[in-house]
Amino acid sequence: MALVEFEDLECPDCARANPVLKAAAATYHIPWIRHDFPLPFHNWSMNAAVNARWFDLKSKALGDEYRDAVFANQQAITSPDVLAQFTEKFAKDHGIALPFAIDPQGKLIAEVKGDYALGQRIGIEHTPTIWVVTANSKGAPFVEVVDRTKLYQLIDQAIVDTKSK
Repeated sequence: MALVEFEDLECPDCARANPVLKAAAATYHIPWIRHDFPLPFHNWSMNAAVNARWFDLKSKALGDEYRDAVFANQQAITSPDVLAQFTEKFAKDHGIALPFAIDPQGKLIAEVKGDYALGQRIGIEHTPTIWVVTANSKGAPFVEVVDRTKLYQLIDQAIVDTKSK
């Protein structure tokens, strides 16, 4: 079982969903698989996704901590320049020196674009798009979380459906 999410780091609803998903993944000890889906009309979300991928190279936990910090500070991040300052401070606070160019060969942006293309292929229309996904379930193999107040109920049902198979 896992939580699968397509997120945009500049999306206010994604920021609201982030602590709920983090808590659910920790409570149930299930993986939380995050896919980048930076919406074209958000002017710094692509840069933030690339930055998160760079921190992932240091450690997945650090990349996720960066994502969490971006969401927590999203309202103060008003432009790509402010994001760059935020990212520099985040790195410094973690004892990491950012390189002059985060993605000089374009590998990280290609990964972000790959997630975006995957989202397009499977019909993602909004962020966040969240699913509870199971294997070997007598129920549906995945259920979209439309109402986050029912997230725990959906996970509980997925557990029942998986165990009773």
